[in-house]
Amino acid sequence: MSKFIIEQSPGLSGTVRISGAKNSALPIIAAVLLSEGQCRIEDVPLLKDVINMCELLKWLGFKTTIEKNECISIQSSRIKKHFVPYELASQMRASFLVMGPLLSRVGKTRVSLPGGCAIGTRPIDLHLKGFAAMGAKITQGHGYVEAKAKKLKGAKIYLDFPSVGATENIMMAACLAEGQTIIENAAVEPEIVDLANFLVNMGAHIKGAGTDTIKIEGVKKLKGCTHTVIPDRIEAGTFMIAAAITKGNIRIENVVTDHLKPISAKMREIGVEIMEEETAIIINAKEKFKSIDIKTLPFPGFPTDMQAQFMALMSIIEGTSIIIETIFENRFMHVSELKRMGANIKIEGRSAVVEGVKKMTGAKVKATDLRAGAALVLAALTAQGESEIKDVKHIDRGYYELEKKLCALGAKIRKIDVDDEEIE
Repeated sequence: MSKFIIEQSPGLSGTVRISGAKNSALPIIAAVLLSEGQCRIEDVPLLKDVINMCELLKWLGFKTTIEKNECISIQSSRIKKHFVPYELASQMRASFLVMGPLLSRVGKTRVSLPGGCAIGTRPIDLHLKGFAAMGAKITQGHGYVEAKAKKLKGAKIYLDFPSVGATENIMMAACLAEGQTIIENAAVEPEIVDLANFLVNMGAHIKGAGTDTIKIEGVKKLKGCTHTVIPDRIEAGTFMIAAAITKGNIRIENVVTDHLKPISAKMREIGVEIMEEETAIIINAKEKFKSIDIKTLPFPGFPTDMQAQFMALMSIIEGTSIIIETIFENRFMHVSELKRMGANIKIEGRSAVVEGVKKMTGAKVKATDLRAGAALVLAALTAQGESEIKDVKHIDRGYYELEKKLCALGAKIRKIDVDDEEIE
C-alpha cells in the first residue's frame, strides 16, 4: 500500500507529456480478441487496469508482451476459454468489454459481473440489450452473465442512454456478425472513435463513429495491425487544473485540443489564459479567478471525470459555484475529504454548492475513487502545510506516474509505501 505526502507547491511550471488514454486502451486491448493476427498497441499507459486486461487476454489464450516503451504486443491464437472468472473481473469494470468480442468470435461467453470504482451504478443492461437484439440468448445468475449465439446477426439497436461501454461492446460484437448493425443514440466520445479506428485498421467496416449513429457491416475475419492510442484528455484536464490551482504556467504536450474543448471553455470562463498549439496547450494562471457553474454531461458536454478536480479549484475561488452531476449518483464522495482540508461545500441531491474560501489547509485524507483522489492531490498542492493522502491505489488506476510528472513541474510530493495496518 502507498500514500502521498504533499506540501503546498505554488507556481508549478515546466512541460509535461500526457500519456495515452486508459479509457481508450482498455477496449482496444479487448478488441484484439477479434483479430487473427498480431497487434501492436503503442502509447499505452502501463497502469494496473491495463496490466490486468493483458492478464485477462493471457487467461483466454493470447500471448501478450508488455514492453518498456509503453507498447504492448499481442499475438492472436485459438481462444482457449470463453469465461472470465470473478478473480479477474472484480479488479476492473472494463473486463466486461471482452463479452462482445468473445460472443462474436466463439459464439459464447460467461463473464462475472464487473468491479471498478464505487462511484455509482453503471448497469450493463444496455450491453445485454444489444447482444439480445443480435440474436444472443442471455442468462444471469450467481454473479455471472452468460450469452450464447451460434452466429450473431446484424440489427438496429437504439440505446436508451449514450453509454460509452455499451457502444464499444456492441460495436465490437457487430464486426464479425452477419449483415449490418446500426447503433442509434450511440456515445460520441473520442475513445469511441479511437476504438473504431483500431477496428477499421484490422479490417472492420465501420462508419459514423463520433456521431450518434454508427453503422457496422460484418466481415468474416479481422487481421492484426499497429495502432497508437489517443492522448488521455482527463489527465490533460487534471494538469490544466494543477496549473490553475497553483497559479502556475504549464505546457501540456501530446494532446488533442478538440478533445479538451469543454474543459478549456470552463477554464477560460474562470479566467485562466489558454494558448493552443497543434499538439500542445499552454496554461497561464496569473489572473484572479471568478466562480462558475458546471453541469456534467456526455461528450461533448463537460466530463463527469473532471467534476471532482474542478471542485478542488472552485473551493479556493471567491464566490459561489454550483456543480450538477447528471452521470453518476454517487460521485460526491470527495466532498467530505475536501471539507477536511477547509473547503466549504454543501450537497443537495445531485448538486453541490461550493463557497470559495481564502485558503485550504493540509490534512490527512483518503482517496475514495480515482478522480476523487486526483482532486485531493490538486487541493493539497494549494493547501497550507502538509497533506497525507491514503489509498492512492485508486489514483494509480488512472494516472501513470502522476507523482513523477508533478515533481518535474516543481510539486512537493512524495509517494511512500506503508504497512496495511498503518493505512487502516
